[in-house]
Amino acid sequence: MAVLPPFAPFPEAPWRNHIVPEEWEACLANWLALIEAHLSLSNDEFASLSANDETLLSFLVSFTTEASTNGVVVLGTSQSAKLLFRQCFLLAARLLRLSSPPSPLLQWEFLSDFSRLFSKKRTWPLINQAFQKPPVTNSLAILKKSLIITLDSGLIGDLRTLESQLKRLNHLIHASPDIAAFFLAGSDFLDGLISCYKIMNPPLRKAIVTTAYLCLIGLTEGNPPNFSMLTDQLYSLKAAADSHKAGPLNANDSMVAELVTVTPIIKQVQHRFEESNLSTTRWKSALTALEGFRKPGGIVRPKRMVRQKIDKGKGIMTDDDDILGEMRVHHMSQISQIQDLFPNLGSGFVSRLLDEYENNTEQVIAHLLEDSLPAHLANADRKEELSQEKSRGKSRDIAPRPNPPLLPSERHNVYDDDEFDKLAVDMSNIHFGKRNPEKSADDILNDRSSAPNKAAILSALSAFDADDDERDDTYDVADAGLVVNDGNPEDADDQKRKDASEEALFRAYQSDSKVFDRDAAMRRGQTRAKLKQQTGMTDEAIEGWALMLTRTPHQMRQLEMKYSAFSGDQPALAPTAWRASPAESAAEESEIDNGGNNPNNPRGGSSNRGRGRGGRGRGRGGGGGGGGGGNVAGPSGDKDTESARRRKEANKGSRANHNRRNQRARKMARGGLPG
Repeated sequence: MAVLPPFAPFPEAPWRNHIVPEEWEACLANWLALIEAHLSLSNDEFASLSANDETLLSFLVSFTTEASTNGVVVLGTSQSAKLLFRQCFLLAARLLRLSSPPSPLLQWEFLSDFSRLFSKKRTWPLINQAFQKPPVTNSLAILKKSLIITLDSGLIGDLRTLESQLKRLNHLIHASPDIAAFFLAGSDFLDGLISCYKIMNPPLRKAIVTTAYLCLIGLTEGNPPNFSMLTDQLYSLKAAADSHKAGPLNANDSMVAELVTVTPIIKQVQHRFEESNLSTTRWKSALTALEGFRKPGGIVRPKRMVRQKIDKGKGIMTDDDDILGEMRVHHMSQISQIQDLFPNLGSGFVSRLLDEYENNTEQVIAHLLEDSLPAHLANADRKEELSQEKSRGKSRDIAPRPNPPLLPSERHNVYDDDEFDKLAVDMSNIHFGKRNPEKSADDILNDRSSAPNKAAILSALSAFDADDDERDDTYDVADAGLVVNDGNPEDADDQKRKDASEEALFRAYQSDSKVFDRDAAMRRGQTRAKLKQQTGMTDEAIEGWALMLTRTPHQMRQLEMKYSAFSGDQPALAPTAWRASPAESAAEESEIDNGGNNPNNPRGGSSNRGRGRGGRGRGRGGGGGGGGGGNVAGPSGDKDTESARRRKEANKGSRANHNRRNQRARKMARGGLPG
């Protein structure tokens, strides 16, 4: 007896993804060769060798599981894949037809996957034959008992496993009516489905309804159909629905209501009963009672849509098509003109009027207004529309015509003659999605390989001129004459301290720029210590100020204009002009005299203290050339009057017009309006 090589198991998805196409084709060819070798054996050799080959059974079970779970696409689209799929069915069918099939093929998992993978017509006889074997019955009995316990447990049970088992079992129930009858034997399984449907789990509910429907329909497909059990189960459904309706829950939220609403169970069962010619009316009363539990507004299958052929007017072109086309356009234009005046007339009726009056629009309108149409038109249907059917002529000229010119081959866009256009692009620069999907944001930020150079950043900053634009100095304090600090007084003091520190730094930089060098000797020097005492700054801050000053030339110009330009201030000079005394003496006196030294003053005061506004006295009137400095209200051309007026302006307060100007400046700073 020949010994055949062992099978390699069918790989799972994670392993299949690492197999290149060439190696996969080699695997398919090897499996195909081994299966054909086993199928070519005689019956005795096949029963003794193939049925006991564990590698063959492992391959067949793994192949069925993977193909049923992920679809036949796992095999590929090659000819070897299609042939392997067919040969695997033949191998499994031959093993199941043995008098003693291998035990791994008699488990309900393999039979369910086998039923899902292949059609019901091909698997029905094989599964019914295998169902007679005790291993299959035992496997299904264990499954049924486990499902009943889980269904009755409700939320306590493993609902995810329950859902997957029901979905997998449904393929086996659909393929075999005997297995459907096996699960409906007794009322435990159906009662468990009804009880577990109360759990609000939509996927699980859908699986439960599908299982119940397939089991009930399976009773009608047996040979012979088991109508007695079906009728009993219908009455069980009715009793369960009545019990649910009498309870506190919503009557439409039961499995029976969902079953008769979303599935054609009633119509299918009624049709099967009518085909069997059963005379009993017991099933009719059960179906009528179940029909009453249908949900209002339930799912109604839409009618089958029949696509109607639309005449697009595409016919064979004839010689007269161009002339007829122009005539139709002119004819439709005339119809639209008449319908603008008589919108209640149909286009077909208007076309008949135009034919009657030789396409004369004026005559048609005149006869319509006078109601003088002929009898055959006066009694015609005025709502008639033009027919959509168009006559298609036959072409008499079937000579071939030249092909139309092709589109220009030149392309005109910004991507012409680029690397992609010339197929010269580097493949390393092409990627789909992110270039490095494994990198995180922190990795990208820490990667300084593509970061700009520090020297380039500093050169760009030095080229930037912050004062390039013309500055609007309309509301500057110095130009507008606003001498009042509208902000916090502490801010004004800080600004004064900053200006003093800046001036000290600038003066020191002008005198000797080496004071700002970064070395230990300079930091310990007296000049640096004095500068730190004046500014209150550290060595690093002083050196940084000088560094930024060298990098910003415009700041140097600003400081030179601020601290080196002439401010306009000059020292006050003592008056040297001659002043006339009350005694008409020619001696020059000061503006403020001691009153005790003047013998002509009977009050012992100065003769210059007049009572005028310009004097220092409190009374009106005034002396001539005393401390008051003359009378500002004197003659306009008088020398003393002009001098007194000048001294008055000079002796005013240093803050402009005192409080009036101050208050106005504060109002303008707060955004108020003048006036």
